[in-house]
Amino acid sequence: MARLTKDTLFKPTRAESKHATTDSAARTILETEAAARQKKTERLRAMRLEVEAAAEKQQAAFPRAAKAKSARGKKKA
Repeated sequence: MARLTKDTLFKPTRAESKHATTDSAARTILETEAAARQKKTERLRAMRLEVEAAAEKQQAAFPRAAKAKSARGKKKA
């Protein structure tokens, strides 16, 4: 005789079966979207770091001249 457990003794109702199917489909969709979002985030982060590195390299090649201080902000003695 088969071993009696809650799974073999009690069969899921039709509503429970539909709920389980819907739940698993929703979880699959959410996991797929999360993976796609993570992949997109990694791709955008890599692009941003690449652009920042290029901008930093360009600034190092052409340093800015020091700004002349204006007398506007100084107080008179």
